[in-house]
Amino acid sequence: MFPAVVRRAGGRIRIGYVSANFKPHADASLMVGLIEQHDRREFEIIGYSASPDDGSQIRARLSSAFDRFVDISSTSNRDAARLVRDGKIDILVDLNGFTRETRMSILAYRPAPVQVTYLGFPATTGADFIDYIIIDPFVVPKDQQEFFSERLVHLPDCYQCNDDKRAISERTPSRAECGLPEEGFVFFCCFNNAYKITPDFFDMWMRLLAAVPGSVLWLLDDNPWAKANLAREAAARGVAPERIVFAPKLPHPDHLARHRLADLFLDTLPYNAHTTASDALWVGLPLVTCAGETFAGRVAGSLLRAIGLPELVTHSREDYEALALRLARDGDLLAGLRARLARNKWTHPLFDTERFARNIEAAYWQMWQTWRAGRPPEAFSVSPPEDPH
Repeated sequence: MFPAVVRRAGGRIRIGYVSANFKPHADASLMVGLIEQHDRREFEIIGYSASPDDGSQIRARLSSAFDRFVDISSTSNRDAARLVRDGKIDILVDLNGFTRETRMSILAYRPAPVQVTYLGFPATTGADFIDYIIIDPFVVPKDQQEFFSERLVHLPDCYQCNDDKRAISERTPSRAECGLPEEGFVFFCCFNNAYKITPDFFDMWMRLLAAVPGSVLWLLDDNPWAKANLAREAAARGVAPERIVFAPKLPHPDHLARHRLADLFLDTLPYNAHTTASDALWVGLPLVTCAGETFAGRVAGSLLRAIGLPELVTHSREDYEALALRLARDGDLLAGLRARLARNKWTHPLFDTERFARNIEAAYWQMWQTWRAGRPPEAFSVSPPEDPH
């Protein structure tokens, strides 16, 4: 741990973002618009990249969006912490938490006076060197504070940032190109990682396939073991394995474009769709979710509420299955939801990147003022903008 920081007066608040995912990654696709939209009159934004330059477009876009971009991929945690301290960072935001290639140990040195966890890890870190976690009232209600070591900072609308410039390929592939039947209802579309698929939800999906003639289950081709196992489990439940179609991984704009072929995205629990949910909604694909009891299981519900479709958030497995079946059988109802989603995309907060930037900046401002006043971190909520949609 470094010596205590001397409080400085005035000047822009200096925000440092630490991540191993400034590369083709779900977090990068969410964050890049926020970095571009930060108000440079009030904030200076520095990126600390724990992954080397891979030459990707998203890496180039991110590196140019920061005021300074520092490659710490070959730097020890202690030396990286010293770079943060020498850079006089006021608020250091870790975007990984306990996920792959985490560099949370940098924050253990306490290089910044205010330290925050955000986006990458949907749970408490349990770390005494993290002051705040940025969330919203739906994913983590206020009464959950006792289960978090960090102070809860509630943003209005939704905690998840989104990029309103997310590219979608203009060309939509044909059903045949994707291995889908030319006719019928592509009932299931779930591009979540395979590890999120639990036996009870798979059981429901198989019952829904049986109840909707011509429907298929469209999943991500995540790995060969999951592919073989899921096909085998479908057969064990009396469903022909060929009714499960696997989508190979594609560049993100092409992956988004094929969402147009699907009819309904069905979510998982206890770990919801996160970026995969915002991908679907961005393209205009309705999503049904079941809200769980923990942060990871309430994200899709938060997204749906922020885009004005709260009726697609269920609160029991029975209601989830019933709603999915109703939408599969009622084409007019589903078409109406699609039309609302298309309208709400530009009128509701979920994909309003500028609005989100002002909200999170208000949170940073209050964190900084609390520290400058010599007070310990305290939970608080950011008020909605004065001109809500």
